Amino acid sequence: MTTVHINLPDKLAQEAQRAGLLSPERLEKWLREQLQARQTDELFAAMDRMAVVNEPALMSPAELQAELAAIRAERRAKTTN
Repeated sequence: MTTVHINLPDKLAQEAQRAGLLSPERLEKWLREQLQARQTDELFAAMDRMAVVNEPALMSPAELQAELAAIRAERRAKTTN
């Protein structure tokens, strides 16, 4: 377990303490929520960046399926030898 020290204005620390916001459980829950929200934001930002790229797919679905079939056949051949 890691100990984290933070500096807060006295009034804010007192109000947060009275509201029960400084308990380890509450802080852990809040940090996990913030991390999840950040990951979600990053995912949507990546999706937005991808949406503006105006390039065709590198492989068609049929080409991708053929490539996957070849890889699977190669793996099967290696396991039978």
